Amino acid sequence: MKHFAVFINPLFADQDSIFELLLRLLEQEKSRNAKSEMLFFGDIAQAEMLRHPVIPIDFCEEKPSAEIDCILVFGGDGTILRAKELALKTGAPILGINLGYLGFLSESTLPEISGSIRDLIEGKYSLLGRMLIKCTLKRKGEPAITWEALNDAVVYKGENPGLINARIYANRRYVFDMRCDGVIVCTPTGSTAYSLAAGGPILAPQMKAMVLTPLNPHLLTIRPLVFSAEEKLKLRIYKLKQNAWLQIDGENVCPIHENDEIHITASERSVNFIKLNKRSFYRILRNKMHLGK
Repeated sequence: MKHFAVFINPLFADQDSIFELLLRLLEQEKSRNAKSEMLFFGDIAQAEMLRHPVIPIDFCEEKPSAEIDCILVFGGDGTILRAKELALKTGAPILGINLGYLGFLSESTLPEISGSIRDLIEGKYSLLGRMLIKCTLKRKGEPAITWEALNDAVVYKGENPGLINARIYANRRYVFDMRCDGVIVCTPTGSTAYSLAAGGPILAPQMKAMVLTPLNPHLLTIRPLVFSAEEKLKLRIYKLKQNAWLQIDGENVCPIHENDEIHITASERSVNFIKLNKRSFYRILRNKMHLGK
């Protein structure tokens, strides 16, 4: 690997330390190999915050000016979710460098980044593919908007004081109706996020499945369900007194109207993550979430 994209949490207070670190890494690599072609690039969308040695380029161009081998994401899990689009544009895997709190999706930290870059250059890594879900909002039978989620798609009542009504289908077969504050449909990656906090199960990240987790359902008999990635889910929202909302990966938000349908399937695309060590998913659960303690 020689070309790295850099994606930074814009709210991180000490951004200077990141650019100073990248400059040191560049100088160290040049001292090892005078012919080194290692370069750092940043998305032009973050151009205002980028500084030397990061070179801004437009990844939306049909043929960007540089081929990217890896995306270095400096931030927490939320920043990694926002970097998903850059990974899809470039086809490059993500290496998360944790600057946040939990850092469940991160593989490295700032003090470890020098060794991590060296491992990448020497090919001492593996790739873990993580599935996405495709979420389409249909209004009056026509697609209104389509997004892809690495974590989850969430339907919620917003400021509506009452419950919302959702009818669930899988492969056009009726599953159940529920009155609730909302519904989460998540990937295995998202199973350790909002869905887990709402009582959903944890799925191993390499699985191909979707979890449907109700938010505060009116009936205790309504429980989270795990669906195969081959199934096509449909949520029809009805008897709305005022708009509900659809949120994708904690960012993209749009209103839901009466009788809107949310269609959710496994995406044909996926995002690769860099894995540098032999820590198992279950060890991460024990360390990050104190599982069993």
